[in-house]
Amino acid sequence: MATVFNQALTREEIVARVGDIRQLAGVRTVRREGGTEGGLRVFEVYTGSGLEFDVLADRGLDISSARYCGRSLAWQSSTGDVHPAYFNSEAENGLGWLRSFQGGLLTTCGMSYAGAAGRDGDRFLGLHGRVSNLPASGAVGEGTWVGNDYIITVRGKVRETTVFGENLELTRTITTRLGSRTIQLHDAVENLAHKPAEHMFLYHINIGYPVVDKTAELCVPSIETEPRDAEAANGLETWHRLHSPEPGYNEKCYFHRFGKDQKTVTTAVINPNHTINGSTGLGVYCRFSTDEFPRFIQWKMLDEGTYVLGMEPANCLVLGRAREREAGTLAVLAPGETRHYHVEIGIMEGEAEISNFRESHKNSRNGQNA
Repeated sequence: MATVFNQALTREEIVARVGDIRQLAGVRTVRREGGTEGGLRVFEVYTGSGLEFDVLADRGLDISSARYCGRSLAWQSSTGDVHPAYFNSEAENGLGWLRSFQGGLLTTCGMSYAGAAGRDGDRFLGLHGRVSNLPASGAVGEGTWVGNDYIITVRGKVRETTVFGENLELTRTITTRLGSRTIQLHDAVENLAHKPAEHMFLYHINIGYPVVDKTAELCVPSIETEPRDAEAANGLETWHRLHSPEPGYNEKCYFHRFGKDQKTVTTAVINPNHTINGSTGLGVYCRFSTDEFPRFIQWKMLDEGTYVLGMEPANCLVLGRAREREAGTLAVLAPGETRHYHVEIGIMEGEAEISNFRESHKNSRNGQNA
């Protein structure tokens, strides 16, 4: 049964109370007008629990803005949701990706490369790949009753391909339901080419204010935390602590490693002091398989305007494809091979949920989440 406004109701009890289920939950298809967002196809999803989010059909089916009971969950950049027609990955020494990096709850990086811009053999690769700036084909958003659950689904296919090069297809399915505070993502990446293909894949999950604030923290049950560079090493002892925006703050990235016995991992940004719905505590978590995503990168950027904490499950680090190749960790898909990825993004609300989550993480192996 669905829980709607704190009531557990059957399908019959729900439809008896509304003229159309879209009164409570569903998905709307819209097309943006004006500016660099003009023409962009968007699926607007709402679950009736207070969770609402926008899926960008023309931007790799990524999730842009997301809200819970009026609170923004994701950091939104100054670029807005730029139409992919304006994308140029090789511009500005490979940093053209930043011209259309909207932030949002989920920006996908990959599929053939992700991470830092740079040269891999005779190819120059731009920052974080192309998939987030590619339109989906066959994209559809719909709601369907399955027993007493009203399931909301957005799905479609995204192709990254070039003559004489890679031919990768992403099939993405985003699922939630009436009364839910969670989003389920299932991605399948298939190599459609007749030769092996390099494959780097990363979920850039960007949490912003008011979840990110001076009282917030990041919880990661890792056994080792490695700074990316000297800048990150300077703040290693407080990698999990957040603070107010700091003018001129330089981004810090940390690489987290998990134990072999940690098959499913939950990381979260929590703000135990934010008041919502008469209770105290708000958080956003992501849950994933370390078999699918053996790497986890933390992006800590607390500058004015760029005030964000990134949780990034990945099958690679962010040092570039050449470095991944040199390390012997570059994933390669055989012709016809498919890799599957699953991530759950959800909301924690109230003192009890936050306390229970913190309790479950206080004995994490690196001891820094207590």
